[in-house]
Amino acid sequence: MFRFEIVNRSDKSMARVGIVNTKHGVIHTPAFIFCATKANVKGLTIDHVKNSGTQIILSNAYHLMLQPGSDLIRRAGGLHRFLSWDGPMFTDSGGFQIFSLGHGSVSSEIKGTRFGDRRRTLLCVTEEGAEFRSYYDGRIVKLTPESSMQIQMDLGADIIVSMDECTPYHVSKLYTANSMEKSKRWAIRSLEELKKEGRQNSQALLAVIQGGIYKDLRQESAHFANMNDFPGFAIGGSLGKTRSEMYDVIGMTTEMLDRSRYTHLLGIGGIADIFEGVKCGIDTFDCVSPTRIARHGAALVKARELLKKSQKHMNLNNAIYVDDFSPIRESCQCYTCRNFSRAYIHHLLRSRESLAGSLISIHNIFTMNRLMADIRKAIAEDKLDEIRNDWC
Repeated sequence: MFRFEIVNRSDKSMARVGIVNTKHGVIHTPAFIFCATKANVKGLTIDHVKNSGTQIILSNAYHLMLQPGSDLIRRAGGLHRFLSWDGPMFTDSGGFQIFSLGHGSVSSEIKGTRFGDRRRTLLCVTEEGAEFRSYYDGRIVKLTPESSMQIQMDLGADIIVSMDECTPYHVSKLYTANSMEKSKRWAIRSLEELKKEGRQNSQALLAVIQGGIYKDLRQESAHFANMNDFPGFAIGGSLGKTRSEMYDVIGMTTEMLDRSRYTHLLGIGGIADIFEGVKCGIDTFDCVSPTRIARHGAALVKARELLKKSQKHMNLNNAIYVDDFSPIRESCQCYTCRNFSRAYIHHLLRSRESLAGSLISIHNIFTMNRLMADIRKAIAEDKLDEIRNDWC
């Protein structure tokens, strides 16, 4: 039931426009996948998410395994019915959380910096899988490629991810190579488990491309994925210490992959990063950023609408907005901009009202979806650099 078709290509880069067909509907790519990590986009109802033009959402197998449990969600009719979402859905494997638990921090480690003294609950990682202590109730939990697949089958997402071990920046090349080899073996076990249950046609399993910043390791991982019948790829692992290094790693990785297959970039969602990823041939992106920054008062707008060139977002906490009765963006047609002013949202933020985060989240989701629609149109017209200058 999963099928990926390329309908347009840029003459100036690897950017392409595609259509992903799934059991629960069509995704027009490039697209952004919004995170409903624990079966909820924080602070919003599912209607808010739908009405903002969202095509696909993502939930996390690891968190849902711990609470409320994938078996309960299966008995509820699957994740789509559980949260009342009727469109395409993506779940990740839990591998990224193994990495996070093992090294103390996700964002810090992936950028090459140590985190400090955060408690690490990972007990061990072996060939069999990972054992760790649940942050929810303290019980010891084991996650294997097979159990990760069973969890994702219970959840019933359209696009799922093979279990992998995501290595941080600071480890040696040997450690990265050994981890990549383990991830390859885990990917085969994940695929075999899916096939055993006859679910390989209804749930598209992505192979995670690992190898850190090392070209030869990325090449080996890509070759492995190309030679097996995965319908698509998810680029993961450490992408470098700087943005420039990250773009280089993404570019060299996509060049090695079978370009007829669907390609997702895990956990990256800054606007400038999306433009670079699209130029490298990335089809979909996911990140918690649009809703996370919204809860802190940051609204997404085009670069020319910001007060300073150094800013990335409009910070509605700033006193300048106390009596600004215009919407976040004059031309925006989201629910928030059609009904509320910057002054009102500023008041909610100062009053610590949770509605502020919800209203900005609605705007940010709508804006990201508008951005992706603009990108699809620009690829077809070969004007990607022009709109990038407008947005960034």
